[in-house]
Amino acid sequence: MMDDSTVFENLDIRSLLPHSGRMVLLDRLLHAGAEELQAEVTIRADSLFCQPHGVPAWVGVEYMAQAIAAYAGYSAKQRGESVKIGFLLGTRRYEVACAEFAIGSVLQVQVQKLLQADNGIGSFECHIRASTNMQQLASATITVFQPADAAVFLEGSTE
Repeated sequence: MMDDSTVFENLDIRSLLPHSGRMVLLDRLLHAGAEELQAEVTIRADSLFCQPHGVPAWVGVEYMAQAIAAYAGYSAKQRGESVKIGFLLGTRRYEVACAEFAIGSVLQVQVQKLLQADNGIGSFECHIRASTNMQQLASATITVFQPADAAVFLEGSTE
């Protein structure tokens, strides 16, 4: 599935995301290709959303969404364009094998493009796996929207 991907050891994932500060939940980019991206996050006691024993599994949807955003940022940079914001439209079949991602665990977040329409709508198959044994901890299909011009889109949405 990642045969044509490139390994990125020194690329700061923040350069691919429209997020900033503590809202950047992913730690690093592992692989990126024309149709997929794989990122990593380490769960720490000071991780955003962390509770006494870990991060609730529902936060996995945001890990997936940020991996999709990193994929979009990577694709934009490949075309010589800037990183743009997008919107999570929906999640289908979010299935988890745990109630929380334990402190100290290292997660691999993988997104695979299923569909990318000309109108900015995209669909991605997403998985979160434990880095230690590659056990699948969460999966979902996520639908996203990236308008050509987010400012114009947001301005028009208030009318």
